Amino acid sequence: MTLKERYVKEIAPNLMKTLGEKNRMAIPGVKQVTVSVGIQSTQKDAKFIETIEQTLKRITGQKPVDTKAKKSISGFKVREGMVVGKKVTLRGERMWSFLTRLLFFTFPRITDFRGISSKNVDATGNLTVGFREYLPFPEIRPDEVERVHGLQVVVTTNAGSRERGMALFKEMGFPFHS
Repeated sequence: MTLKERYVKEIAPNLMKTLGEKNRMAIPGVKQVTVSVGIQSTQKDAKFIETIEQTLKRITGQKPVDTKAKKSISGFKVREGMVVGKKVTLRGERMWSFLTRLLFFTFPRITDFRGISSKNVDATGNLTVGFREYLPFPEIRPDEVERVHGLQVVVTTNAGSRERGMALFKEMGFPFHS
Protein backbone atom coordinates (compact mmCIF):
# COMPACT_ATOMS: atom_id res chain seq x y z
CA MET A 1 0.00 0.00 0.00
CA THR A 2 1.45 3.35 -1.02
CA LEU A 3 1.57 6.34 1.30
CA LYS A 4 -1.17 8.10 -0.66
CA GLU A 5 -3.52 5.12 -0.30
CA ARG A 6 -2.64 4.89 3.39
CA TYR A 7 -3.38 8.61 3.80
CA VAL A 8 -6.85 8.22 2.29
CA LYS A 9 -7.80 4.96 4.06
CA GLU A 10 -6.09 5.21 7.48
CA ILE A 11 -4.37 8.52 8.20
CA ALA A 12 -7.24 10.87 7.24
CA PRO A 13 -9.89 9.08 9.35
CA ASN A 14 -7.48 8.91 12.32
CA LEU A 15 -6.72 12.63 11.97
CA MET A 16 -10.44 13.43 11.87
CA LYS A 17 -10.87 11.65 15.23
CA THR A 18 -7.70 13.11 16.75
CA LEU A 19 -8.41 16.71 15.72
CA GLY A 20 -12.17 16.45 16.26
CA GLU A 21 -13.06 17.41 12.69
CA LYS A 22 -16.23 16.25 10.99
CA ASN A 23 -15.34 17.46 7.49
CA ARG A 24 -12.70 15.51 5.53
CA MET A 25 -11.52 18.73 3.84
CA ALA A 26 -10.75 20.38 7.21
CA ILE A 27 -7.93 18.00 8.16
CA PRO A 28 -4.33 18.89 7.29
CA GLY A 29 -2.74 17.45 4.16
CA VAL A 30 0.55 17.65 2.28
CA LYS A 31 0.47 20.26 -0.51
CA GLN A 32 3.99 20.04 -1.95
CA VAL A 33 7.55 18.91 -1.31
CA THR A 34 10.51 21.11 -2.24
CA VAL A 35 14.01 19.65 -2.54
CA SER A 36 16.73 22.29 -2.77
CA VAL A 37 20.50 22.70 -2.77
CA GLY A 38 22.30 25.95 -2.02
CA ILE A 39 25.38 26.81 -4.04
CA GLN A 40 28.09 28.76 -2.23
CA SER A 41 29.99 31.46 -4.07
CA THR A 42 33.17 29.37 -3.67
CA GLN A 43 31.58 26.41 -5.51
CA LYS A 44 30.63 28.05 -8.79
CA ASP A 45 32.49 25.67 -11.12
CA ALA A 46 30.38 24.14 -13.88
CA LYS A 47 31.14 20.53 -12.95
CA PHE A 48 29.87 20.98 -9.38
CA ILE A 49 26.68 22.66 -10.60
CA GLU A 50 26.18 19.81 -13.09
CA THR A 51 26.63 17.30 -10.24
CA ILE A 52 23.94 19.08 -8.20
CA GLU A 53 21.57 19.12 -11.18
CA GLN A 54 22.08 15.39 -11.88
CA THR A 55 21.64 14.52 -8.20
CA LEU A 56 18.34 16.40 -7.91
CA LYS A 57 17.14 14.93 -11.20
CA ARG A 58 17.93 11.40 -10.05
CA ILE A 59 16.42 11.78 -6.56
CA THR A 60 13.19 13.51 -7.63
CA GLY A 61 12.72 12.44 -11.25
CA GLN A 62 12.27 16.07 -12.27
CA LYS A 63 14.55 18.74 -13.77
CA PRO A 64 15.65 21.36 -11.20
CA VAL A 65 15.26 25.10 -11.69
CA ASP A 66 17.70 27.84 -10.68
CA THR A 67 17.06 29.96 -7.62
CA LYS A 68 18.44 33.46 -8.00
CA ALA A 69 19.45 36.08 -5.45
CA LYS A 70 16.77 38.71 -4.91
CA LYS A 71 19.25 41.35 -3.78
CA SER A 72 22.99 41.93 -3.63
CA ILE A 73 24.88 41.14 -0.42
CA SER A 74 28.54 42.18 -0.60
CA GLY A 75 29.53 40.24 2.54
CA PHE A 76 28.54 36.99 0.83
CA LYS A 77 29.86 38.09 -2.59
CA VAL A 78 26.38 37.70 -4.08
CA ARG A 79 24.91 39.99 -6.71
CA GLU A 80 21.24 40.39 -7.57
CA GLY A 81 20.15 37.82 -10.17
CA MET A 82 23.08 35.48 -9.45
CA VAL A 83 22.26 31.73 -9.25
CA VAL A 84 22.50 30.75 -5.57
CA GLY A 85 20.88 27.33 -5.71
CA LYS A 86 18.78 24.70 -7.48
CA LYS A 87 15.37 23.42 -6.45
CA VAL A 88 12.64 20.98 -7.45
CA THR A 89 9.01 21.33 -6.40
CA LEU A 90 7.03 18.09 -6.32
CA ARG A 91 3.25 17.84 -6.32
CA GLY A 92 0.71 15.09 -6.92
CA GLU A 93 1.87 11.56 -7.66
CA ARG A 94 5.60 12.41 -7.71
CA MET A 95 5.26 14.05 -4.30
CA TRP A 96 3.64 10.95 -2.75
CA SER A 97 6.24 8.69 -4.38
CA PHE A 98 9.07 10.84 -3.02
CA LEU A 99 7.57 10.90 0.50
CA THR A 100 7.22 7.10 0.44
CA ARG A 101 10.88 6.68 -0.52
CA LEU A 102 11.94 9.30 2.06
CA LEU A 103 10.07 7.63 4.94
CA PHE A 104 10.67 3.97 4.19
CA PHE A 105 14.07 3.91 2.45
CA THR A 106 16.07 7.10 3.04
CA PHE A 107 15.62 7.66 6.79
CA PRO A 108 16.44 4.02 7.68
CA ARG A 109 19.66 4.23 5.58
CA ILE A 110 21.08 7.21 7.52
CA THR A 111 23.84 6.10 9.87
CA ASP A 112 23.39 7.12 13.52
CA PHE A 113 19.90 8.45 12.79
CA ARG A 114 18.03 9.16 15.99
CA GLY A 115 14.95 10.77 14.50
CA ILE A 116 13.82 14.23 13.42
CA SER A 117 13.67 17.00 15.99
CA SER A 118 10.18 18.37 16.58
CA LYS A 119 11.78 21.83 16.24
CA ASN A 120 11.95 21.17 12.48
CA VAL A 121 8.19 21.81 12.25
CA ASP A 122 7.51 25.55 11.93
CA ALA A 123 4.61 27.64 13.29
CA THR A 124 2.40 26.92 10.26
CA GLY A 125 2.95 23.14 10.32
CA ASN A 126 5.61 22.71 7.60
CA LEU A 127 8.51 20.28 8.09
CA THR A 128 12.09 21.05 7.05
CA VAL A 129 14.77 18.34 7.03
CA GLY A 130 18.38 19.00 6.06
CA PHE A 131 20.79 16.33 4.85
CA ARG A 132 24.56 16.83 5.08
CA GLU A 133 25.03 14.39 2.25
CA TYR A 134 22.71 12.86 -0.31
CA LEU A 135 24.10 9.31 -0.11
CA PRO A 136 21.20 7.79 1.92
CA PHE A 137 18.78 8.27 -1.00
CA PRO A 138 18.24 4.89 -2.73
CA GLU A 139 18.58 6.41 -6.23
CA ILE A 140 22.24 7.29 -5.58
CA ARG A 141 24.99 4.72 -6.01
CA PRO A 142 27.92 5.55 -3.67
CA ASP A 143 30.54 4.32 -6.17
CA GLU A 144 29.46 7.01 -8.69
CA VAL A 145 29.77 9.93 -6.25
CA GLU A 146 32.57 12.39 -6.98
CA ARG A 147 31.65 15.35 -4.77
CA VAL A 148 29.25 15.26 -1.84
CA HIS A 149 26.91 18.14 -1.07
CA GLY A 150 23.98 18.66 1.27
CA LEU A 151 20.35 19.19 0.42
CA GLN A 152 17.17 20.31 2.09
CA VAL A 153 13.68 18.83 1.95
CA VAL A 154 10.66 20.98 2.86
CA VAL A 155 7.26 19.31 3.25
CA THR A 156 4.60 22.03 2.91
CA THR A 157 1.17 21.42 4.44
CA ASN A 158 -2.09 23.30 4.84
CA ALA A 159 -2.13 22.57 8.60
CA GLY A 160 -2.11 26.21 9.70
CA SER A 161 -0.59 25.49 13.12
CA ARG A 162 2.37 23.61 14.53
CA GLU A 163 0.17 21.20 16.54
CA ARG A 164 -1.92 20.19 13.51
CA GLY A 165 1.25 19.75 11.43
CA MET A 166 2.85 17.57 14.10
CA ALA A 167 -0.32 15.45 14.28
CA LEU A 168 -0.19 14.94 10.50
CA PHE A 169 3.51 14.03 10.41
CA LYS A 170 3.28 11.65 13.37
CA GLU A 171 0.26 9.94 11.82
CA MET A 172 2.15 9.59 8.50
CA GLY A 173 5.03 7.88 10.32
CA PHE A 174 7.78 10.51 10.34
CA PRO A 175 10.37 9.40 12.94
CA PHE A 176 10.43 12.16 15.57
CA HIS A 177 12.56 11.98 18.70
CA SER A 178 11.57 13.68 21.92
